[in-house]
Amino acid sequence: MKKRVFIIHRWAGGAEDDWRPWLKNELLKLGYEVVVPEMPDTEIPVIEKWVSYLAEVVKEVDEQTYFIGHSIGCQAILRYLEKVNQPIGGAIFVAGWFNLANLEDKETEEIAEPWIKTPLDIQKIKALISRSILIISDNDPFNCFEENKQKFSELGSEIVVLPDAGHITEDDGYKELLASLEAFKSIE
Repeated sequence: MKKRVFIIHRWAGGAEDDWRPWLKNELLKLGYEVVVPEMPDTEIPVIEKWVSYLAEVVKEVDEQTYFIGHSIGCQAILRYLEKVNQPIGGAIFVAGWFNLANLEDKETEEIAEPWIKTPLDIQKIKALISRSILIISDNDPFNCFEENKQKFSELGSEIVVLPDAGHITEDDGYKELLASLEAFKSIE
């Protein structure tokens, strides 16, 4: 059975921005089946909508299923995994977070609040992911660097710190994300 990789974009992002097209192409060259869905209501992401859409796209998971998330895409993956009972092959969390700071305005804070405040069952998720990696920048503008590293460590994720890579978007010079391709090869 072919390994499937699902790449989940960030808040206000899409399947065709940042490093997703590049990474999809690289993974296709390696022989993976790669799906990069356009998540719903990307400007105002809602947990239930993102998780149910992800479930619709993924259908069934198994140990040949891998996830790569960016920012809120990491949260969507974690919340989706809470709903399944089958182990997956692994996950890479790029600019993943459990908490955020420095949000631009009250409306943005209100959109982020359920994602930050709704607890996750870390132990259940940890039991489903055979291997995971957090790729995070030491100068992410949304801060909470140490707290997010700690929470992903509790999940069992290996931590990879990219120096001065911001939120690891196209604007931040995402080519450093080549590390994610190497990381992906290593989680198999």
